[in-house]
Amino acid sequence: MTPPRPPLRGEIWWAHFAIDPPGKNRPAVVVSQNGRNQHPFANSVLAIPLSTPMPKLGPWHLLLQADETGLPEDTVAWAEKISDVGKDQLIEPVPGHRPLSNTQICKLAALVSVAMGCVE
Repeated sequence: MTPPRPPLRGEIWWAHFAIDPPGKNRPAVVVSQNGRNQHPFANSVLAIPLSTPMPKLGPWHLLLQADETGLPEDTVAWAEKISDVGKDQLIEPVPGHRPLSNTQICKLAALVSVAMGCVE
């Protein structure tokens, strides 16, 4: 399935990740640059899966409040699970979402570095 249009950086889309069982889709924030996302030969995007909040967050998790994302409830971005997601695994933008800001995406990038042990 090809998405209806190229995703934009910061948008939240329904996507299927390799960590998910067959048929299960989850919201994900697209974090790759728009030039890459919209390039006609790029068949994937970089995305970070979102999940419901956990009792204890790890140092590589970012709590996203519902009022900042437009999602019906708070979610957690799992920066340690950043993935190359095929555009054919993107279903559609999550209805009613508000794209994450550049500041939020850069926080996620820093958390990916934490997950990799690249903090000084």
